[in-house]
Amino acid sequence: MELRECILGRRSIRRFQDRPIGEDILRELLEAVRWSPSWANTQCWEVVLVREEARKKAIAGTYNESNPATQGTIEAPVVAVFCARKGRSGYKKGTMASNKGDWFMFDLGIACQNFCLAAYDLGLGTVFVGSLDHQKLDQVLELPDGVEAVAVIPLGYPAQEGKAPPRKPLADFVFIEKYGQPAGL
Repeated sequence: MELRECILGRRSIRRFQDRPIGEDILRELLEAVRWSPSWANTQCWEVVLVREEARKKAIAGTYNESNPATQGTIEAPVVAVFCARKGRSGYKKGTMASNKGDWFMFDLGIACQNFCLAAYDLGLGTVFVGSLDHQKLDQVLELPDGVEAVAVIPLGYPAQEGKAPPRKPLADFVFIEKYGQPAGL
């Protein structure tokens, strides 16, 4: 699959088939994470793979009440929880190097996108879940100090096709030379 096709075709999938995912496929997806760019190559991400039903239910139990990914998290064959090792990304010699704070959200966003696009390329579905109680999730996963859960990504073979939501036109968010000056694209 061409990259552009992958970017335009990937959708959030919240329902999955009862079909296992092989270790070779998981390894390939994790290689996509491994090769993600990061601030000064700090690679602050850590991934917890969950297959056990009780733990998947506990993860789903950390979601906000109306989260549409709850059932999909329980039925997905694998749930990948992306965690960040704090205090690495965005720092130089232990000092914050940007006024944006710890850069881990940027690095994890890139790693999660690589994971989701690689999954789609392999015929799998994903949904990026962040509407949850992160402190409870840290407890469910028994994360050590200095490591925090950032996002949950249920992974599996789609039970249904996703639909593309509407997108803003380029003119609504692309400017040239300075903010507010239309780019004319």
